[in-house]
Amino acid sequence: MTEQKKKQLPVWQESILLVATAMVMAVIVKTFFLQAFYIPSESMEPTMLVNDKILVQKVSYWGGDVKRGDVVVFDDPGGWLSAEDSKHASNPVQKALETVGLFPTGGHLIKRVIGVGGDTIACCTDGKLTVNGKELSEPYVLDETVTKDKTFEVKVPKGHLWVMGDNRGNSSDSRAHMGDPGGGFISDQSVVGKAWLRVWPLGRAGFIHKPDTFDANLEP
Repeated sequence: MTEQKKKQLPVWQESILLVATAMVMAVIVKTFFLQAFYIPSESMEPTMLVNDKILVQKVSYWGGDVKRGDVVVFDDPGGWLSAEDSKHASNPVQKALETVGLFPTGGHLIKRVIGVGGDTIACCTDGKLTVNGKELSEPYVLDETVTKDKTFEVKVPKGHLWVMGDNRGNSSDSRAHMGDPGGGFISDQSVVGKAWLRVWPLGRAGFIHKPDTFDANLEP
């Protein structure tokens, strides 16, 4: 009994060990499973509102590709975000929580994937966006008529995505960056994960589902 007691760590050391273990586990969860983000702008309305807090899951992309219709969080390809939108946590406590994924991370964008590598995206046939010549019915869009007078046709390179906000009239998405060096496409490697669960506000908390629109055969 005496030897057992001698081997036990003091309470303060046990506490430090527990906290350190919890931090390591939180970092692992953030890196491989889940990460918290917040919605900084109106670009995804009505699907997501400003200051919504969401969890992004990474499991779906472990062994598979990003799918059309997924709402994804991705790293800024370069110049898509203003300095204000790029800011991260502002005090040491928030920075520590951000590191372990418990504070919503800034400096990222969130959009809906409309096209994947090999797809041809065009606007607009009879006022509707088309993917590989097939019209999209988009009930999730705030105002479909906004896109009608903005004509374009692009082919998505392999390993890249074409992304658009659900609030087409107020979204600096792939369309706004067609003149950039990257042509408005983002690398699928820049995707952090898929929007999975809205956790705040509580009154609108729930899972984020992909619309039936993308269940149709949209292959080239």
